Amino acid sequence: MIGIERLTKTYGHGAGTTVVLDGLDFTVGTGEIFAVVGPSGAGKTTLAQCVNLLERPTSGSVTVNGVNLSRLTERQLRVARRRIGTIFQSDGLYSRRTAAQNVALPLEYLGVTAAESRNRVAELLDRVGLSSRASFYPHQLSGGQRQRVGIARALALRPSVLLSDEATSGLDPDSTASIVELLKELRDDLDLSILFITHEMDTVLQVADSVARLERGRIVESGRIVDLLRDPHSVLGRSLRPRRDAEAAPAGTERWFVGYTHSAVPADWLIRLAADLDSPIHLLGASIETVSGETVGHATLAVPALEPGRIEAAARALGLDARRLPAPAGSAPALAAAALERVA
Repeated sequence: MIGIERLTKTYGHGAGTTVVLDGLDFTVGTGEIFAVVGPSGAGKTTLAQCVNLLERPTSGSVTVNGVNLSRLTERQLRVARRRIGTIFQSDGLYSRRTAAQNVALPLEYLGVTAAESRNRVAELLDRVGLSSRASFYPHQLSGGQRQRVGIARALALRPSVLLSDEATSGLDPDSTASIVELLKELRDDLDLSILFITHEMDTVLQVADSVARLERGRIVESGRIVDLLRDPHSVLGRSLRPRRDAEAAPAGTERWFVGYTHSAVPADWLIRLAADLDSPIHLLGASIETVSGETVGHATLAVPALEPGRIEAAARALGLDARRLPAPAGSAPALAAAALERVA
């Protein structure tokens, strides 16, 4: 488990002080993948460095498995860090060492015997699917394979916590998907707590259980992925699942956006909504999927002009949030509305 409490990191003094992290609070439970997202310069990398105490926090605490790392001496911290594995944006492999030799590096530093090291390295390379690449050098491996070697090395000392700092950045979609699946398997098999720092929203949706958005050193929103996706007021939820272009609405209809708000939405909700409104409904676009074992989704509809409150109430009864969308710029309804505004 990782516990972050009132974590603050500043640089400089007096009038020249720069606050990079400002009073962060969150917890990553055992067996949980917790993502932190945010724009460049938000403080994501500094957060990763503070969690493993490569950077000492200015104030606040970092607790890993009940041990407050912020209070440890340098000697104690070197021991505590063995329980924290870190996966970096660049794989960080030594070009003159084979995959097996790179994985063995932490074991060599601890003075593990050659026989024990060979067994552990073979076990780890098998776990990440690279047993046949043990003797390959980094330049002989793909980007995804190099990152798998980095993951194996991070697991060498049997950590209970993994920090992933932009580990999938720069990888192609297939490699990203394979790394995501590997991290989820490791979480399940080893009961790890994983702090997954990234700017890739699609990857968050694939890998994380919970997510927080970091802006200018502060967490502005956080929660379970599914809860955020079902919250019509969540800015983070909308950024995780942005709306895509939908078909144009037929003449005489209005566009409505509907989103799932809980798990009880019936599979035939579109048919039921049309029946409740006693009106035909056109489906212009939709995205419905399973996230963390639960169904989430949204759709864009074309509905004949009806009392908005009636549509909202009928949707709400089915577990949906319904909102009327403005007419697209240049469409007949939009031009008519603009003309009325000019007359007024």
